[in-house]
Amino acid sequence: MYDFKAFAAELRSSDCDVITDAPMREHTTFRAGGSAPVIVMPKTLEALQKTAEKIRKNGLGFIVIGNGSNILVKDSGIDKIVIKTTSLNNEINVDGDKISCTAGTSLAKLCMAAYENSLSGLEFAYGIPGTVGGAVYMNAGAYGGEIKDVLCASYHISPGCSIEKFSGEKLMLSYRKSFYSLNDGYIIIKGEFKLARGNKEEIKAKMDDFISRRKDKQPLEYPSAGSTFKRPEGHFAGALIEQCGLKGFSVGGAEVSEKHAGFIINKNNGSAADILALIDYVKKTVKEKTGVDLEPEVKIIP
Repeated sequence: MYDFKAFAAELRSSDCDVITDAPMREHTTFRAGGSAPVIVMPKTLEALQKTAEKIRKNGLGFIVIGNGSNILVKDSGIDKIVIKTTSLNNEINVDGDKISCTAGTSLAKLCMAAYENSLSGLEFAYGIPGTVGGAVYMNAGAYGGEIKDVLCASYHISPGCSIEKFSGEKLMLSYRKSFYSLNDGYIIIKGEFKLARGNKEEIKAKMDDFISRRKDKQPLEYPSAGSTFKRPEGHFAGALIEQCGLKGFSVGGAEVSEKHAGFIINKNNGSAADILALIDYVKKTVKEKTGVDLEPEVKIIP
């Protein structure tokens, strides 16, 4: 068995914060799941690149997370290094109508920076509880907007540990997909967005409207991973689930939200197994009653 503690000790001396035997429930918004042997939180891009080199040199697997807002780790845990990007220097740079920042920067902070500089186009992302890296990875979207509408370039560490820049068609952005979600081994380190000059009051009004709608319609008071299922073509997942009478249906501590059927919430200290069983039950029931296949938006690890 690999000596993860020795590996962690080596990383502690390289401008990284390190946690061993880390319960992933403390690092994901679902607040469920088993442990990871090591979580590494690099403080600089140089430290992140060196971490990637060490991981690959030792032949170890890894996953990358930000806020952990769209993942569910199984109760058995994971036998991989977890790289968490939220400790990176997340300085935001504005250059004319372009704005850029590191992958661990929260979308809320990015949206506020755009607003403060009278830049419009990111209002839809205000309130999405993730980071820039996660948003690029899954082409996050809400209220008619998507990251692909504003992302002009993404920087990453390649499987060969070199830093590369992708733009345009190379990003392969489509509904909840990107080059990164379709290809393993890349670590997103930075996003660059092209926005439009706008009126600050109008930008803030849109942001406030979207936040208000989220509070009114979404179960933000409970742990969840946001919308649990992708939008099936021609349908809305939440409407299908409600149509099947599943609002409030629960398995263990996991429940289909009574406020919004598109959300599975961890209402009462549920396990990852509870959440997975409920996801499977919802998928099966919706298929039987409507003929529609639901696909989870949440990434299940491993």
